[in-house]
Order: sequence, then C-alpha cells, then structure tokens
Amino acid sequence: MNTQWEAVIGLEIHTQLATKSKIFSGASTTYGAEPNTQACIISLGMPGVLPVLNEDAVRKAVTFGMAINAEIAPYSVFARKNYFYPDLPKGYQISQFELPIVGKGFLDIDVDGETKRIGVTRAHLEEDAGKSLHENFHGLSGIDLNRAGTPLLEIVSEPDMRTAKEAVAYMRKLHELVRYLEICDGNMQEGSFRCDANVSVRPKGQAEFGTRAEIKNINSFKFVEKAINHEIERQIELIENGGTVVQETRLYDSVKDETRSMRSKEEANDYRYFPDPDLLPVFISDELKSEIKAHLPELPEEKKLRFKTDYHLNDESATILTSSRDVANYFEEVVKLSHCESTICANWITGELSAALNRADLDISDSPIDATRFAGLVARIADDTISGKIGKQVFEFLWNTADSADDIIEKQGLKQITDTGAIEAIIDTILVANEKQAQQYRDGNEKMFGFFVGQVMKAMQGKGNPAEINKILKIKLS
Repeated sequence: MNTQWEAVIGLEIHTQLATKSKIFSGASTTYGAEPNTQACIISLGMPGVLPVLNEDAVRKAVTFGMAINAEIAPYSVFARKNYFYPDLPKGYQISQFELPIVGKGFLDIDVDGETKRIGVTRAHLEEDAGKSLHENFHGLSGIDLNRAGTPLLEIVSEPDMRTAKEAVAYMRKLHELVRYLEICDGNMQEGSFRCDANVSVRPKGQAEFGTRAEIKNINSFKFVEKAINHEIERQIELIENGGTVVQETRLYDSVKDETRSMRSKEEANDYRYFPDPDLLPVFISDELKSEIKAHLPELPEEKKLRFKTDYHLNDESATILTSSRDVANYFEEVVKLSHCESTICANWITGELSAALNRADLDISDSPIDATRFAGLVARIADDTISGKIGKQVFEFLWNTADSADDIIEKQGLKQITDTGAIEAIIDTILVANEKQAQQYRDGNEKMFGFFVGQVMKAMQGKGNPAEINKILKIKLS
C-alpha cells in the first residue's frame, strides 16, 4: 500500500448460532434440507402468526458477550429493519438497533509479534434472510427460504484495524472463540460464519475518516484479505486520479480478484427501524449472568498460558494445540494415556498428525487415529521400542487400519534392535567393507561418521537403536 495513505477497517461478522430451532419459531435449522422445506409460517410472516423468542439464542449471545468482557444490556429491544429484497419474505428483518443485547467489549490479536486490542462496538441478535439462487435457472432466480429465521449474532467491530492482515487476525480470533464457546460451528462453506468489511482510506496523520465502502458476504479468510487489499488500492488510485470514493455496498469477485459496485449504501434512516410490536423487551437478570459466567469454558488465551506453564511448551506449539477445543482435548488425552513427556506428544500432533489431517482436509474430530491409538504410538517411540523414523511407518498403518501401534509393530516386525551384540556384528562387517572411509574418519574427516551411521541403519532396515549405534561406532572408529 502507498505509504502516504492509511486504511481504516471495521468488520461485521455474522455468526449463526448453534441452536436446533430458529430464533422466533420451532422450525429446524439443520443444514442441507431440500429447498423451502424448513420455511415455516412464522419465518414467512403469514398473517396472524406471532414470533416467540428462542431462549437458547439469548443465552448464547450473553455467553459471547462475557467472553469478550463486554457490557451485557439488562434491557434490550428487537426492532424491525425494513427493506425489500426477494429473499426477505416479510419485507422486514427482525433485528436489534438502539438497544442491542451485547455492548462494548474487545478482542486482543497478535500480528507480527505485537499485540493489538480491537474494540467490539456491539453484538446484536437478528434473524437471517433466505437465499437467492441464480444457477440453473436460465435468466431467473430461485428463492430458498430455509435460512429465513435462522438465529444470527452480528458482531460489529470498531474501525480499529489498519491492514488486511490485522482484519484476518481479528476474524480468525473471533472464529476460534465462537467455536470454543460452542455457540457456532464456524462452518464458512455453509454460511455459518461470514463477514462484511467496511473499508476506507485517509492520508497518514489525518484524524477524520474517509468515505467507506462495505464489501458484503465474504466467506473465507483468504478472500477477506484479498478483498480488503483490492479495495484499499482501488480507493487510493481513485482519489489520486482526482475521483471521489462513494459510500456504497460492493461485492468481491474471487475469480477476477476485484470488488464491484452492488448498490448505494443505506443509512439507518433508510431502513425505518421501529420496535417490533410483536416482541417484548428482553430482560437479562444478574442471576442469569452469574449462571452463564459460571459455565464459561476455559478460553483460548487462558488455555494457551496453561499449556505453556503446565506442559512446558513453546509459544508456537501452545498456539497450535489450543487452536480449537478438539485439538486441545486430543493433546491432553494423548499426554494422559501415553504417560510420556508432553513435548514428544506435542511434536507428533503438530507434525505428523496435523500434516496428515491437512492433506485429507479433516478436522481432528474426524481423525482416523483416535487419542488412545495415537498415545500407543507415542509411548513406543518414547520407550525406544521403535525409532522416530519407524514411527512414521507405524503412523501410516494407524491411519489406514484399525490396529493398535503394538499390533502393527509386532505384525510388521518393526521393533527396534537394541541388542549391542547384534549391532556390533553389523558394524564390524561394515567397517571391514569400508576400510578406506574408516581411515578418512580417523584422519580427521568427521563427515565420514554420518556415512557409517547411514550404512548401519540401512543394514538394519532402520530398526537399529540410534543411540547404541552412535556409541558403538565411536568406540570402533577411535
């Protein structure tokens, strides 16, 4: 970015709450149902129907608010946000405006080794709209109203971010948090977690904000970064060429890597908000807040600090292992069952297991190797039954079969050879066959030692105990 300019970025994250039913009705929120089979008469706003607030959605909103140290409103109100779009069946959306359920809070992010606090302006409950479908309709649009009425928590940040990198770090931190709290599954492909980015630019040192554009419905971390960077460059180029940024809503095209204008940006008065006459105000008691606070899980930052202290992990390992509750639980279960040093468990989970999961595009909760079988592998490496190299072979068998590590080692004959007599005999044979290289080592060419280690390991098919091989080789070559 041109160093004369500074970007100002705020994000609005739409988080689908993990309730079994919709926010104002008992209709199912299950993903993937046939179009319009979960569009109940309440979500459609049929005459005479009355919405009833889902208590679980309220609890989840309060849970989130407490996790970001936010103000929880003792009194909040639902409002009607009026606009007309084909996938909004009632012609209005029930949302919150002046009195949201969650007030000011914050999240701390780490970018390039520095911690920055990002303010959260508010988080309010609202219902989702339906979905417009344009594929396979030959110039027409289809409307699927299954999503209509699905509970959302819209989390609005302060305009505290200055780079796309900071915006992605904040979005990732929020994504991690809502999954930790188990208030949202965070599935971006299914639309459970999506982002609108508000972007403006201003000359460096200027206090006044520039005119912002809002980029709608971005559903991946990669696209958020690309969309923001493109929009920053677009606005700078526009201003430097004598143009003016217009306040508008834009769409990010990931194929062309560009943002395009959708419509002029509406202000609050365009939506003609007014309190919903069918819904009572929401009162949050101190007793409810105390109950929810008592059941808050250990949060990511607390868990990361504990892992570093209790398990003696470095910052990188602790960060990876606390990236989700499932990963953290898996690690602690492996440590408990293997009775091994936590560092070896951490290294194998963040290394071999993480790589395999990434290749297969699987979460750890779907891993073919459960914590019990993985602990068996780590235990056999730790007690020198197998070497780390052989451990990788055992891992492949664990991944592709239901056998335990012990069964695989036995069946495949992979047990490490620790018999010093057997190792000595093989070393003697190799030294006789390589007298020239042995003399080179004795003459000071220390690189030859690695040559002999390799020859011995090859002769023993990788099953020799490395420590014993090194020890005996040093004696024999002295």
